[in-house]
Amino acid sequence: MINREFWHNRIETAWERRSVVWLSGVRRVGKTCLCQTLANIEYFDCELPRVRRLMDDPEAFLDSIGNGRIVLDEIHRLPNPSELLKIAADHYPQIQIVATGSSTLGASTKFRDTLTGRKSELWLTPIIKADLKAFDRIDIPHRLLHGGLPPFFLEDEPPEPEFQEWVDAYWAKDIQELFRLERRYSFQKFTEFLMAQSGGVFEASRFARPCEVSRTTISNYLSILEATFVVHIIRPFSTHRATEIVAAPKVYGFDTGFVCYYRGWTQLRQEDLGSLWEHFVLNEIMAYTQSREIRYWRNKREHEIDFVLAHRQNIPISIECKWAASGFSPRAVLAFRRQYPDGENFVVVHDINRPFTRDYNGIRVKFVNLDTLIAEICQ
Repeated sequence: MINREFWHNRIETAWERRSVVWLSGVRRVGKTCLCQTLANIEYFDCELPRVRRLMDDPEAFLDSIGNGRIVLDEIHRLPNPSELLKIAADHYPQIQIVATGSSTLGASTKFRDTLTGRKSELWLTPIIKADLKAFDRIDIPHRLLHGGLPPFFLEDEPPEPEFQEWVDAYWAKDIQELFRLERRYSFQKFTEFLMAQSGGVFEASRFARPCEVSRTTISNYLSILEATFVVHIIRPFSTHRATEIVAAPKVYGFDTGFVCYYRGWTQLRQEDLGSLWEHFVLNEIMAYTQSREIRYWRNKREHEIDFVLAHRQNIPISIECKWAASGFSPRAVLAFRRQYPDGENFVVVHDINRPFTRDYNGIRVKFVNLDTLIAEICQ
């Protein structure tokens, strides 16, 4: 049994706030296995007709539970999933529930009530660094190439057919059931383009013609991919200065394995590691902060900061991602700090164990590993 201690602790903490926990995350990210390894849990798979019949009368079902902990897996398969959760939160607080789904509660009209104030939310991201020990494979390049979906990560070789099977299942079980889109070819082609160009600046008009849909449809597709955690939209950090990029977002694919698959990478070269490390750092930040409120900064001279966090009294923290410390140039940080002089500067790298600080024209930059970065930004 794989014990993902970090996520177990997060669920327990969420239950301390609310009796209902909404656990979201993409298909095959490990929601079911994680829930089944919780202590003293009873598991219900809502994909099964006999389980759905049990819940035709929500009150009778909850009465039969009494006190305890239950998992309602794939709860969006119920005709009115939010009704059951609302009744449980309001009238059965002694029952601790984990309900799982692939998207946010507000992503589809299937959820008639988003349960504001009645639930805690937890987003299960692809495998983070803390999970590697649990999976008994502490190998960052392997994680970058195979990605962070547990079944894919555990394979010795990248399971190329399974990536396409995942995309087909995502279309059939998530997109069709929750959003009922048409034009499968266009949607999957758009997804393929985003994965191949992951981390690049997004312009909707560039995708409309090759995907054979309108610019408006492309924007709708992007919103759906974001709501189902398949892409992350990183918007510019700006105070609308004339020298800054203020509108164009960057779009990242949710998982390095899919990025490698769509780029045709079956082995990693040294020059591939930097981009994938940036994706991995983003995944780590989102997992720990449980937030997608991350920005990037770029000016019209093409100086760019990978990630900017501004949640502490709006004082921006700059984060640059480098596979090796020797690959860092201070030019972008110096340009950024000429505009925003206050705030910490981090370079998160793979090849150091102990943090150290360098001074560049009076600007202090701290070189850290991933563990130290998370400790610094989450303190």
